[in-house]
This record gives sequence, C-alpha cells and structure tokens, in this order.
Amino acid sequence: MKEWTQPWNASHSLAQMLAVTDGTGRIGESIRSLWEAAGEPGGGGVLTRGDISDAYKWRLEDMYSDLDVWEKDAQEAGELTSKLGGLQGHLGESADTLLRAFRLQDEIGQRIAKLYAYAKMRRDEDNTNATYQALTDRAMVLAVQVDSARSFFVPELLTVPEETVRKYLDENQDLALYRFAIEDLLRQKPYVLSAPEEQLLAGFGEVANAPSQIFTMFNDADMKFPKLQDENGRQVELTHGRYIQFMESRNREVRKSAFTAMYLTYGKNRNTLAAIHGASVKKDVFYAKSRHYPSAREAALSEDNVPVTVYDNLISAVHDSLPALHKYLGLRKRILGLDSLHMYDLYTPMVAEVDVKIPYEQAVDTVIAALHPMGSEYQRIAAEGLKSGWVDVYETQGKTSGAYSWGAYGVHPYMLLNYHESLDNMFTLAHELGHSMHTHYSQETQPYVYSSYTIFVAEVASTCNEALLTDHLLKTTDDPKMKAHLLNHQLETLRGTLYRQTLFAEFEMLTHAYVEEGGALTPEWLCSTYYDLNRTFYGAQCEVDQDIEMEWSRIPHFYSPFYVYKYATGISASTALAEKILREGDPAVQAYTRFLRSGGSDYPIHLLRGAGVDMESPEPVRATLTKFDQMVDQLAVLLGE
Repeated sequence: MKEWTQPWNASHSLAQMLAVTDGTGRIGESIRSLWEAAGEPGGGGVLTRGDISDAYKWRLEDMYSDLDVWEKDAQEAGELTSKLGGLQGHLGESADTLLRAFRLQDEIGQRIAKLYAYAKMRRDEDNTNATYQALTDRAMVLAVQVDSARSFFVPELLTVPEETVRKYLDENQDLALYRFAIEDLLRQKPYVLSAPEEQLLAGFGEVANAPSQIFTMFNDADMKFPKLQDENGRQVELTHGRYIQFMESRNREVRKSAFTAMYLTYGKNRNTLAAIHGASVKKDVFYAKSRHYPSAREAALSEDNVPVTVYDNLISAVHDSLPALHKYLGLRKRILGLDSLHMYDLYTPMVAEVDVKIPYEQAVDTVIAALHPMGSEYQRIAAEGLKSGWVDVYETQGKTSGAYSWGAYGVHPYMLLNYHESLDNMFTLAHELGHSMHTHYSQETQPYVYSSYTIFVAEVASTCNEALLTDHLLKTTDDPKMKAHLLNHQLETLRGTLYRQTLFAEFEMLTHAYVEEGGALTPEWLCSTYYDLNRTFYGAQCEVDQDIEMEWSRIPHFYSPFYVYKYATGISASTALAEKILREGDPAVQAYTRFLRSGGSDYPIHLLRGAGVDMESPEPVRATLTKFDQMVDQLAVLLGE
C-alpha cells in the first residue's frame, strides 16, 4: 500500500487520494510466543499496545515530534492555501506567476499529505482511540477545505492557451520541471470542469469518503467475532489477523468452523454492508458521470493513462487459464486426501510434514539475504530501515488489520504489519519492504511533484521482492518436502494475487456496470453475483460453499475503485522483471533500479517498458499463468503424483 501525494490530479481531489490509503493489504495470522510473553499462555487474548516493546513499533515521532508541531503545520497549510488563492485569476499572466502557483501546490500538498498520514497511522495503532479518531477526521476536513480553496487551479490553468503555457515552459527553466505534470493535465482537459463545478466537487470530498471511513470503523473497530476451539482444544478469539491461521490449520474442523464463523458474522450485517458498499460504488459512478467519462472504470484507468484493454486482457487471459487453476485444485484435493474440496480447504498447506515457525528477527535476516541479487546498496538500505523505526510489527487490540507501506515526503517510509511466525508473514514482510524501498528510492531521487508513483506500478516492487525470496529459499534447501512447501506457497501467492484479484476485478467491473445501468446493489444481487464468479473460478474442482457469497463484504480494497486489478498486473510484471534480474544480473538490476527511482515522472506503462516489460501486451500475464501451470506439474512430481 502506498500514499498519494500528487496534488492536482484532474480526476480526484486530494481528499479522495488520501482516502486511497484506507485499504489494507494482506491479512496475517496470530503469534503464540507473544501471547505467552503477554502472560497469556492459554493463547486466548489479543495484546494491547503497551504489551509490545518499542523496538517493534514504528517511530511516527520522525514525522511529528508532538501534536503541537502537527497543529503548527496545519495552521501553515491554511496560510499557504490563502497565498495560492491570491493567485486566482492570474495564472496566465507570466511564467513566474505560474511557477509560484505550482510551487505553492507542492508545498500545500506535501503538508496535507503528511498531516493526514500521521493522524491516520496513529489511529491505525488503535482504532478505538478517540484522540486519533478526531485527529484523522480533522485532517480529512482540512484536506477537503484546502481542496475547495484551490479548486480554481486546474480549470483556470486549462483556460490559458496551450501555446502560451508551452512558451512559458520553454522560457523558464524552473517551470520546465513541471512539463510532464502540465502535459498530463492537458491530456485530461476534456474531463476537467469549470472552477465553480470543481469547487463543488471538492467540497463533496468529505461526504464522498464516508463509505470508506464507515467501513473501516465498522470492520476494524466494531466488528466482533466469536471464540473458536483451536487444534489444541483452547478457546481462541477469532480476529481478522487470526483468520488465516485458522484457515491454514491441519484440522479440517478448525478450518470449517473459522470459515463459517467469519462469514456468519458478516452475514448478520449483510444489509448494512450492502448499503455501505453500494454507496461507495454510487460515489465512483457519480464522479465519473460528473466528469463526463464513459464509465467509472474508464475514469479510474484514465488516472494512470492505462488503456481499458489492459483490464480486459487480464480478465480474458485468466479465464483462458482456468484449466491450470482447476489442475492445481485437483492436485490439492488428492494430496489432502479429500473426497471433495471446499472453500475452507484452499489455504492449508499441502505439505503437511513441514511446519515452519519463523520469529520476526529470523524473517528479517532471511529477507535481507534473499535480496542479494539486488546488490549491496539495496540490501544495506533495507536492513537499516527495518532497524530504524520503519515498521510496526505485531497485532494488538484495535490495530488496523492487514499490512501496508505508507508515509510522507521528506520522511522515511513506514510499514504496518500484523506479524505472526509463519512463512506467509515472512513473505508479507518482503512484500511491504518492496513498497518501502520503492518509496525510498523515488523520494530520494524525484522532486515532490513526481515522488508519488502510481498504484499501477506499486505492486511491482513488492511482488518482485517476494519472487527473489522464493528463489533464495528454493536454492538454500535440499529438503524435497521444503521445496514442495515453497512451491505450494508460490502457487498460493499466484492463485491469491493473479487469479483471486482478477475475480475481485471482474466483480468490481460488474458492480459498477450494474449501477451505471440503473441497478441497485442489494445484498441478494451482490451475494449471487459474487457466488457465481466463485463457481466459475473454482466450481470445476471445488464445492463452492454458500457462505463464500459474503466474501465481497470484507474486502477493504473495494473502497478504492478499480485498485485490485493492479495486484494481478503487478505480479505479472514483477515475475518477468525478477526473472531478468536473476538471469542477467547487473544490467537488469540497473534498469530495475532506474524504474524504482523514476517515481511518477512518466506514465506507468512507459516506466515498466523502460524496465523491460510491456504491460500493454497480454504476454506478461500469459507468461505468468504458464509459469503457474508448470509449477503445478513440478509440485506434483515432488509429491509423487
């Protein structure tokens, strides 16, 4: 997960861009050693933040030493916005005036993003903390007010004749810095409204973010799950973080009870969740229609200048490769010795003899070692960052679930984890570290205006790290069972990131199209549509349990429109790039590092092409799906099938 900082995007307000950060990444599991450290050897409770050593907490003081400094920054952001407002009506007068306006935009955007990031990350430590609930709300209100006050900027700039703007760019070397940003605005000119209309939309930002905020509070602060009996007969509270631990259990009854309890809890709130989800989709459709885009999907993809054919090619390629998924599911069913495979059987490791427990410190050492192909500089920065307040490591009461990488320009990146001693969680560490390294290199190299790489490329660095970790682990073990376990893990990563996220992307496409056609997202429609997609993807080899129909209701990324497809395209690009790095060495590393340093200085399709992969072609997706198919065969051989 990453932050948005580019302040004058024509498609979204700053408040909307900040709201993108509310989604979370991967779901973790629980950690028995910390329960015991907290004096709970029975393993039934969830730690409080006070139970955790500061060594395992991120250092948000590096952003703001205290709330007085935050307040001072908030006041100065308002003053800077007033200065920008004083330039209204004058943007076309001279190159110097236009440069001053852009620089003020930079400074305001940087302040607001930092104010919001700090408040939101403090709230993420404990979503029940009223102080930081209020501070997050204040930061969002301030962002909306700033958006409204500066909403004149883009419409007014686009009224200046293009030849005049280009003349200013040619005659002022400092203004030339903003050439790509200006060209991108000119590209989006048909979708920018008048100044009064832009001000109205900007003022709507706080209301527009309500579905995401409501879902976050409902899901992370108010949602309560029952206690379950684990493999050892202990009563353990089900949480977001523990769900995957239960689903990976060797005991099928434990898996089934967790699966049933999770979706029964969500199902009891189906009407509320459908209303929240429906409001979010309506918001997306409203913004797209307001800006005269043909659809919400095209509006979202236009932001990155990504052709809709990329989305369509992804779905088409995945559907064409469903036989490979079905082959994998058939192998899973045979290896687990099941007469029928259920949805709660999809996460438990197929190699039952391998039971890996990986303490956090061991995970850090292993990940750093795995990054050796990236060179000593990359390794050094990563190792120092993990020991220098970048990471909030463990799950605690009220903490936002999942994992993300975030931060603010001028401060080192931050990573939220809910780490537990598993192979999957070590891969999550590698994943989020990839994001953070991308942020580090981008901010180190690029000026603020281009420091924020787009979400389309955000998942490349994270999943490239995962690919390097897999390669390292496979090369450092001679144990056939461990190799099989790692192949199983890699297959699950591709199933979850390429197949599953594409299922999500197709669902998202259907929900938005249905609303655009005048349909209502009732619980019945959402559940039946989602269930039918699961039958298409899994039904050939799996009993598609009815409970899975509620899964749509617990996916935070659905509140960031048309985000999830980028996981699938990202892992396809990273698979190709990781193979180039391992095969070609330094030349590929140099090209990849240039990509990391490029931030948002060009369109993501162009940046990836410069790194060595063409995402306008369906070939990277197809090649990754072919690799998935080949790995199924390799795993079958290792398991004696």
